[in-house]
Amino acid sequence: MRPSDAGMLVFLRFPLDAPLSPPRPAVEEQASAPWLSALAFFFVMTSYYIVRPVMNQLGGAVGSQSLPLFYGAVFVVMLLLTPVFGMLVARVPRRRLVGWSYSFFILCLLVFVPAFLAQDRIGARALGVVFFVWVSVFNLFVVSLFWSFMADIFSSGEARKAFSLIALGGMAGAIFGPLVTKFLVQLIGVAPLLLVSALALSAAMVLLLRLSTQHDRQPGSRGGEAIGGSLWAGVKELWSRPFLRYMALLMLFGDGIGTLAYALVADYAKAHFTGEVARTQFYNDLDLATNLLGAVLQLSVTRWLLVRHGAGWGLVVPSLVNVALLVAVVAVGASSSLILFGASVPLLALMMIVTRGFAYGMTKPATDALYTRVPRETRYKGKNFVETAVWRFGDVVVTSAVSGLRMLGWSVGGMALIGAGVATLATVVARRAGWSPDLLPDERSLVGDARTSRT
Repeated sequence: MRPSDAGMLVFLRFPLDAPLSPPRPAVEEQASAPWLSALAFFFVMTSYYIVRPVMNQLGGAVGSQSLPLFYGAVFVVMLLLTPVFGMLVARVPRRRLVGWSYSFFILCLLVFVPAFLAQDRIGARALGVVFFVWVSVFNLFVVSLFWSFMADIFSSGEARKAFSLIALGGMAGAIFGPLVTKFLVQLIGVAPLLLVSALALSAAMVLLLRLSTQHDRQPGSRGGEAIGGSLWAGVKELWSRPFLRYMALLMLFGDGIGTLAYALVADYAKAHFTGEVARTQFYNDLDLATNLLGAVLQLSVTRWLLVRHGAGWGLVVPSLVNVALLVAVVAVGASSSLILFGASVPLLALMMIVTRGFAYGMTKPATDALYTRVPRETRYKGKNFVETAVWRFGDVVVTSAVSGLRMLGWSVGGMALIGAGVATLATVVARRAGWSPDLLPDERSLVGDARTSRT
């Protein structure tokens, strides 16, 4: 049977008085979904980027030598939480999963306030281990769950158009959060910032629950159902799906470059800044510059690249940028500074800004657009395992390697040269991930095939 004949049979099966389009409220809700999602992500990232410099100032207080301890504890906790998260995804419907997860972290933010008021008594090292672990779990149940939810309510074609807008909303929050922190930290100190973060996260939860309700009303929605499946599906799929293996490798390579920059900047912060407020301001400025770059990419390049050339190129281009940047560090020297907008910026800080800016402004929306082309269980369990346990394993390996190379007398330039080789491998893996054979067909290719069959 030709495709045109099948289309005619479908037409004849419908009654003549059947509506030719969805009801108007459903159309309006569908049109508003990207904007509500962008606003929700704005509040998620505002909350996260208020918490992030608070966490980073603890790392700056102890230097890179303690980072393996921090990341080691995070990795162990992530492994223990993987089956817990799998159990929740398998048994709890999406709406309750989002509501329970976000409510838990709102309460945690409130509980941490007295701990940070007593930071001097507790000690930056002890509080840093606990807070590093908590922020990593925050990433699993809040940030990563957000994108799993987005991949669940948008199709592949919708994702390539909407995810850049949603990511831009996140970039706006990632800029607003550091601006709020920069303004308030001098007025109210570090601990009360967590209250502001809790308010932003509460606003995000309300919007996500509204989006879930809207999507559940659409025909064919399965949002009210638990996903089911194995608790360890995320781990198992890593070995069975080529796409997940590529994404795990890409996560390790990208994390290697980012964590190398982070460890070196931690040593810089320890040497040049004293006091938690000064360190929080420094890391806050790095976050602000990073997110401004990410927003510029979202407004100028990313959406065009994803819509016109496909999400795969959103993985390849940042890897090529990392290669060029690390080669420049080797050639110019890591100890040098550049004058940007009248200010002296350490080259290491600039490397951290650019690598993270491309990661957030291009790699992240491209990655999440590709996850719309995998089964629903993979979107939640496999994706979150890669973005948490695999990510934190990379943190442990890289920070331990940096400490070991420093003990052996390696210079920053030598480590940057290794990073350039890793970035080159990441480019090859990114090319394979974007066109992995186990990805479901892109809607754009399906439209092309349908046009070809009619001609």
